[in-house]
Amino acid sequence: MIGIPLGLAFANAGEWIIHKHVLHGLGKNKQSEWSFHWHDHHRNVRRHGHFDPSYDRSVWGWHGQGKEALGLTAVGLAAVPLLPVAPFFAGTVIYSAANYYRKHKRAHQDPEWARRHLPWHYDHHMGPKQDANWCVTHPWFDHVMGTRVPYVGTERELRDRPRHRRAAAAAMSQRGRIPPAPQGAAPSPS
Repeated sequence: MIGIPLGLAFANAGEWIIHKHVLHGLGKNKQSEWSFHWHDHHRNVRRHGHFDPSYDRSVWGWHGQGKEALGLTAVGLAAVPLLPVAPFFAGTVIYSAANYYRKHKRAHQDPEWARRHLPWHYDHHMGPKQDANWCVTHPWFDHVMGTRVPYVGTERELRDRPRHRRAAAAAMSQRGRIPPAPQGAAPSPS
């Protein structure tokens, strides 16, 4: 059973390391295979108030979402040989890869959900410091490494929030989607 917390720690550390050193470190170079993250995903998210329209397309393709799914599948498959000797660790790593994809995709399809449930990831994209808050599923390793920088709920975020909401709503409506009402807001009449 010790494999479960070890698997969670391993997966969270992996999120932090890959996001910081590969997706941002190598990804800021436009010639890099990893440039999709910084030059496409971050640009889309900043432009559209945390919404990324590329998550509305099929996962099957050589684009950001497809590369993300392929990388996470590779992590899960790499853990499979460990199942006979470390079943709880391997199972937790496989679960963590699937959970990462599910949460990351939902966060960029529903910005209000992301702000409420993954504020550290919302902070990473929408805050003034995009070179912080590297974790997606849980901020544990950001706390360990001292890279957790809150933005949600700050005075600056409260000033920026109406602009971010408008950008997300506009992007979602262009895609034929109805943005969810912000938490605490009255539902729109049908």
